[in-house]
Amino acid sequence: MYETTIEEILEAQNGNQEKLNDIVEKNAKLIWSIVKRFQNSKYEKEDLFQIGALGFIKSIKRFDKNFNVKLSTYAVPYIIGEIKRFLRDDGEIKISRSLKELNTKIIMLKKEYEKQGKELTIEKMKKELKESKENILMAMESENCVKSMYEENQEGEINVNIVKQLKIESHENETIRNMILKEELQKLKDKEKEIIILRYFYGKTQSEIAKKLGTNQVQISRIEKSILLKMRENIKERL
Repeated sequence: MYETTIEEILEAQNGNQEKLNDIVEKNAKLIWSIVKRFQNSKYEKEDLFQIGALGFIKSIKRFDKNFNVKLSTYAVPYIIGEIKRFLRDDGEIKISRSLKELNTKIIMLKKEYEKQGKELTIEKMKKELKESKENILMAMESENCVKSMYEENQEGEINVNIVKQLKIESHENETIRNMILKEELQKLKDKEKEIIILRYFYGKTQSEIAKKLGTNQVQISRIEKSILLKMRENIKERL
């Protein structure tokens, strides 16, 4: 499968429409591979391809080289999300049997890892299931089959409560969701970042944070609400 270079992505992001069209054309196989997974008789596959291409373009515009992930992997949830939103209002979305079977394998593997107290990543799924990252992401996204891997929060991981608080749309998979959260955290002022980290990464109460920062619980509550509102608005603009 063709892999787009960082240079090509930057050109497209800087307004080169010809380069943007070229990237979409060279990644057509990726978009088609996802379109074929949606068995919906109401629409022609060509129409779904156009919708999927819109999702792919959205992923190009939001891609960052610091993500340390290939565009083809980063784009999958955007393509699926765009198609799902298109189909959602017109009835049930039918998922291919192969994705459902992979979905089941992922759930079983996740349970095995949870019993052993181990962290299950996309890379480990790829190795254990002998599937490509793209297929794994499609299976996870197609039915939102896997709950957040941040539920069993360990020190240093994003806590699921902040995901719920910020109301990040369900079509975003864990990898992309984590990237978005990290980016938004980096935008915060030092004091704001400290409050969010203490509150959601380390599970501190507002009173405990207030004591540490030399203020009161009411003030921390006000600041926390303001931070979450700001982050939520920023995230809405990106989804």
